Amino acid sequence: MNPEVKADEAAFLMQTYKRADVEFVRGEGALLFDDEGNEYIDFLGGISVTSVGHCHPEVVAAVRDQAGRLMHTSNLFYTAPMVALARRLSTGSLGGKVFFCNSGTEANECAIKIARKSARARGVEHPEIVSFEGDFHGRSYGSLSATPGLAANPDFGPMLPGFRSVGFDDADALREAVNPNTAAVLIEPIQGESGVFPVSDQTLLAARAACDEVGALLIFDEVQTGIGRTGSLWAYEQGPVRPDVITTAKALGGGVAIGACIGNPATGEVLTAGDHGSTFAAGPVASSAALAVLDLVDDPDMLRRIRSLGTRLSGQIAKLGGVVEIRGRGLMIGVRLEEGINSSDVSAQLLKRGLVVNAPRSDSLRLLPPFVLTDEQAEKAVALIEETLAGYHPVESK
Repeated sequence: MNPEVKADEAAFLMQTYKRADVEFVRGEGALLFDDEGNEYIDFLGGISVTSVGHCHPEVVAAVRDQAGRLMHTSNLFYTAPMVALARRLSTGSLGGKVFFCNSGTEANECAIKIARKSARARGVEHPEIVSFEGDFHGRSYGSLSATPGLAANPDFGPMLPGFRSVGFDDADALREAVNPNTAAVLIEPIQGESGVFPVSDQTLLAARAACDEVGALLIFDEVQTGIGRTGSLWAYEQGPVRPDVITTAKALGGGVAIGACIGNPATGEVLTAGDHGSTFAAGPVASSAALAVLDLVDDPDMLRRIRSLGTRLSGQIAKLGGVVEIRGRGLMIGVRLEEGINSSDVSAQLLKRGLVVNAPRSDSLRLLPPFVLTDEQAEKAVALIEETLAGYHPVESK
């Protein structure tokens, strides 16, 4: 890669990321291209962002058209794309009102405010929010306090009070933690950053029942699972319960930054004028991009394709030597490797071979391919994973 770019990154950017030694300069569909002209199949998608592929023509056209007419006015005025997107998200989910923001972290901050204000309205002086160990809800202080693994870092303490966590997918512990002071249970229906771990139906039912018993809200963080990733527009649609609030971001803008907190008819009315705000949220360009994304994803044929391709990929990878477990749903796939195979090493080797994946933990790969992935690209990706794993030790495919 260009050594000047690498040197400037080290000199001028805070070193909060460990970047791979690649400079990407172009993307098209499921493919990325670096500054030396090398081609990569993208099985990370900007961490579940470019779900309809890189530079999808319909998303690009929507952005270009809107950017040429009006880019920003602030939320002190009406814009048609923002209102149209709110209608689309509301009618396609919980049926309540929407708050727009710019990221998943911000969407979860809004949900936390809704939960605390709702609890205060029923007389709770010290509202608590319960989450699972292994959850990832964001990096600003409310969402960070609800993210147990990151909240444990003493360098950034003290965290905000009123947050507690229980063991992942532990229905009994969750029931025990929920009490009259509980404002909400905030969980990912499928944990993403921790390595793709679905919450069981039994625990989701327990969460819903516990919240209903004390008047708390059930909030689903669908920042990674939402907008078709699991084969339905929202992950909750394939589960046994309906949340009171959902949060979304990542894939919503197809690469343009936008997030949303969506309430049901009751929770959508909790925040009123002055309770919350955002300068850039749901600007005309981002809203237009999101409407184009929904036109592509919220389609029965597309959602069926996600489910069928995900099933096929999962089945093929499960048979490879060195693989001991497949987790997830749709095109959100976690791959646990045999003991002794380090996922970071595998990820680095795959990158050299032309496949972009993620290693969220030492024993697992996370695969988040775009929905426009072709059958040929899927087959090539599986072959690259098989070839790479075979290099660690000669294990026969199962």
